Amino acid sequence: MDATLIYLDTCSIQRPLDNKLQPRIFLEAEAILTVLSLVEAGELELLSSDVLKFEIACIANINRRSEAETLLRLAANVAPVQASTKVLSEQIIATGVKPFDAVHAAVAIENHASYFCTCDDKLLKKLKLLKLNGHTQFVSPLELVMEVTA
Repeated sequence: MDATLIYLDTCSIQRPLDNKLQPRIFLEAEAILTVLSLVEAGELELLSSDVLKFEIACIANINRRSEAETLLRLAANVAPVQASTKVLSEQIIATGVKPFDAVHAAVAIENHASYFCTCDDKLLKKLKLLKLNGHTQFVSPLELVMEVTA
């Protein structure tokens, strides 16, 4: 049986590095750490992308950047941004999604990720309204951990 393929956007990858004093951030960080432990155990497969690597390389704080890069090394594959990705991302941008977020979503869709995870509520709401695919589910960290541990 193949492991379930997941895509964590930049804010999800960084969530375990955020200040966990707020209950929501604490819970989301724990959810991401649980998901990453399932990746390490081979129960889930993490998909990275050129755009994810680029965004993480742009993180100003060297410690956060280094930690995020370490987490990305758990990814089995790095998806390139292809011409078809750009076309799909333009369709997503047309719905009001920001360009980098749209490319992340397009990569997840094109690579048949079962789940695309983000901590960004506004982005998540917009993505859940999309009718572009029938495979990739757009979820928060808490939704993701509930789905993959059920």
